[in-house]
Amino acid sequence: MAFYALCYLAAAVLAVIVSQRIGLGSVVGYIAAGVLIGPVFQISVAGSGYLEQFSEFGIIMMLFLIGLEIDPQMVWRLRDKLLGLGGLQVAVTIAVVTAAGVGLGFSWQQGILFGFIAALSSTAIVLQTLEEKGLLRSDGGQASFAVLLFQDLAVIPMLACIPLIAGSGHGTSSGHGGATLLADLPGWASAILTLAAVGVVVAAAHFLSRPVFRTIALLGLREVFTAAALLVVVGITVLMSAVGLSPALGAFLGGVVLANSEFKHELQNDIEPFKGLLLGLFFMTIGAKIDPEILLANWLTVAAATFGLIAIKAIVLLPLAWFFRVRGPAGWLFTLGLAQAGEFGFVLLSISGDRGLLSPQMVSISVLVITFSMVLTPLLFASSEKIVVVLGRRERHHENSDQPDQGTIILAGVGRFGQIVNRMLLANGYKPVVLDYRADVVENVRKFGVKSFFGDAGRPDLLESAGLAHAALLIVAIDDPDRATEIVAHARRSNPGIQIIVRAYDRLHHYKLVDAGADHVVRELFDGSVQVGGMALQSLGMHPYEVEKRKAVFVEQDTAGLARMATLVNADMPAASNPDFIAGFSDIGKVIENAMMGYRSGYDEMVARGWNAPDAGSIHVQGSVGPNRFS
Repeated sequence: MAFYALCYLAAAVLAVIVSQRIGLGSVVGYIAAGVLIGPVFQISVAGSGYLEQFSEFGIIMMLFLIGLEIDPQMVWRLRDKLLGLGGLQVAVTIAVVTAAGVGLGFSWQQGILFGFIAALSSTAIVLQTLEEKGLLRSDGGQASFAVLLFQDLAVIPMLACIPLIAGSGHGTSSGHGGATLLADLPGWASAILTLAAVGVVVAAAHFLSRPVFRTIALLGLREVFTAAALLVVVGITVLMSAVGLSPALGAFLGGVVLANSEFKHELQNDIEPFKGLLLGLFFMTIGAKIDPEILLANWLTVAAATFGLIAIKAIVLLPLAWFFRVRGPAGWLFTLGLAQAGEFGFVLLSISGDRGLLSPQMVSISVLVITFSMVLTPLLFASSEKIVVVLGRRERHHENSDQPDQGTIILAGVGRFGQIVNRMLLANGYKPVVLDYRADVVENVRKFGVKSFFGDAGRPDLLESAGLAHAALLIVAIDDPDRATEIVAHARRSNPGIQIIVRAYDRLHHYKLVDAGADHVVRELFDGSVQVGGMALQSLGMHPYEVEKRKAVFVEQDTAGLARMATLVNADMPAASNPDFIAGFSDIGKVIENAMMGYRSGYDEMVARGWNAPDAGSIHVQGSVGPNRFS
């Protein structure tokens, strides 16, 4: 048994690492690990059926955590897109795919099942990709999030519908004991007990679990709290299975009831590791069912079904996006970003296979279609970017009158950082050209007579349309470090004479921006942190004048050390692994370092020399890099 555990863990770790590195996500990695264990190396283990049933707890825990994440305020804020856009997307996709399935010769039950699967998208892959690209808060990202949330909620009725459309003659449930407690009861009694079971779940989660969790928390029994969290999930599973309802539905309801509990975050932290492992095991069991012979014999069917799925979803999503005013770049991001199938499709396939709704061969082919559609997701996102570039060129060709004047100021990003910069410029009579990926922000800025463009400031074509070639100043205020560096590098190549002020994430990002060509680099939290440090000293009894002197010395020494350490940075080696960079901290700025360690003699000597207000040449003391980029 230890050997089989070793094989499972080794395959999972290696496959997931490789899958993540090439941008395919962990789900595809787990499926690949299952393929290696099953079809490729033929590694099997006694009791694999029990292992598969055990792995289904990963799905149950996922739905419990989704229930915990339901925030009424967030749902209300996104209600239009959640119910309208999300609801129509699911309903229309199910209708179209069902009709197509029946037209191709499948039964209406199988057509509905394929519609369920096609209506869902990959929450894990899409949200991760949007987060990496810094587009989660854009119009397209928010619309995608709302639809993904509705899809996750729609899984519950889909799971409940599968036994109904499968009928009593299509096998048995996947394994939680069936409806044995109600098998001999009349229909009315069965219905009453079923509703009672749901009521017990809701009441126990609300009234019983909280006192238990509160008692455990007061006693400080961390490991017992973890056990109690698992007990809630397993208890709901057993109860719902006993009355013939979906355990996933019960887990979701329990999570929703506990969403406003004071123990919400503790429950999430305790269950998340188990959910990740069991969910990974579930996807591995899915991959182990894939038959390479079926893939080779049906590769044309798999390819056609994969591209057909993507095409149908795109045809459904794009008009809906336009109708709900998610248009232009946001509409294409939304459409192509959600055009794949999702993780819950594997769950529906597993249950349908156990119910006899699909044959083993049909399950294997469907798993391959879902997997390949998920693998193509990075290409779909890349395609959306290409389409946006082409459309941008056409718009500029037809709308030359909307181009900014020469010698302008360009402000990339007007979030919580950039909006303050923008207000200060406006207050002093300057109107920058604003670039932002949120349509509502762009519209509001335009109301004040400021030229603004909707889109990703990292796109070279958008920067050019904003007048980069003739601009005098570029301010990069976005909170995506990698994209900010790309913008600076492109701007420096396109306009060598432009002045560039850019927001840096931290010290190491500062060096990257300097190498990319920034003139002035401002670490986003530095000034605020220094202010808080000064307030702390004053709160501890230090005289305000003394505080200002010490703040000035700290800033001066930190900035000097920042410039001197630049020569020790190695772009090919992380700072924590660079011995020269680490050793430099013991040689650079010894005075301030000793002061931080409590040896303040040298620091006090510098402070005793007095402090004067900074002159005009030191206004960029924490970030200005001057002619040589390091002064």
